[in-house]
Amino acid sequence: MSETGQPIRKRPIGLGRGLSALMGEVQREAPLSAPESGSTAPGIRFVSVIDLAPHPDQPRRHFDEDALGELAQSIAARGVIQPIVVRPFHGKYQIVAGERRWRAAQRAQLHEVPVIIRDFNDAETLEIALVENIQREDLNVIEEAEAYHRLMRDFGHSQDALGRLVHKSRSHIANLVRLLDLPAPVRDHLVNGRLTMGHARALINTPDPIALADTVIERGLSVRDTEDLARTSRPGGNRQAKAPPREREMMGADADIALLERQLGDLIGLKVTIQHKGQSGAVTLGYSSLDQLDMICQRLSGERI
Repeated sequence: MSETGQPIRKRPIGLGRGLSALMGEVQREAPLSAPESGSTAPGIRFVSVIDLAPHPDQPRRHFDEDALGELAQSIAARGVIQPIVVRPFHGKYQIVAGERRWRAAQRAQLHEVPVIIRDFNDAETLEIALVENIQREDLNVIEEAEAYHRLMRDFGHSQDALGRLVHKSRSHIANLVRLLDLPAPVRDHLVNGRLTMGHARALINTPDPIALADTVIERGLSVRDTEDLARTSRPGGNRQAKAPPREREMMGADADIALLERQLGDLIGLKVTIQHKGQSGAVTLGYSSLDQLDMICQRLSGERI
């Protein structure tokens, strides 16, 4: 059962392994009957909430208060069904995955929570926290980009390696990390939902992204309009406006398809190709591993990744 009371469906064997591969195939449905508190033996144990501490560099920074309150109510009624993953740290335990459950358990006034104790190093800890949050779709794009950047900067991960870790394309990783080049006010607009990833990508490398972002928000511009605005703001821009009417029409149709491909690619994290002719066509999702295929299947079926 999940914290919402819904039954947990077992993952098919042989395709995506995701977080379970990093955690050593932990069985989430394992019984929560544990002996003494604080044991470091393998398996699920109950530990006092005051003996747990969040990881200071965990990717997730924003916790929705309403959602946290709902989870606390569920935990008060049913308990913490899915254990929190921790590692030994300075005589206590540091949370690797499950900080949201720990926060909600405190609100529900629980004294102990079930944990799985693993001896992860710093790189593995960040990897698992990143994978868990991405699988639950809990990170905003800036949090996700910052986690990728830190794994590359501090632990030497390549974009290809990160793509394999989170089952997304290398180009998706690269596009997210590029968002960190935007000024802080523009990144804040993205985090707060005033701009989408498509808007933000269009503003990269423009002469004044802060002013352009303000214009986009004030006018309620679409991503396509934002791309046109960004193009005209650059020296020598607006080449499309100089083209003949028929050529501009064709360029506009192609640009609309390209924009839709990018937007769908941003949502899925994989390369999307659209072939459109007349009133019909085909949408193709590209994958480079069985893990990515597994992610596509679960997205289409509505399962949690």
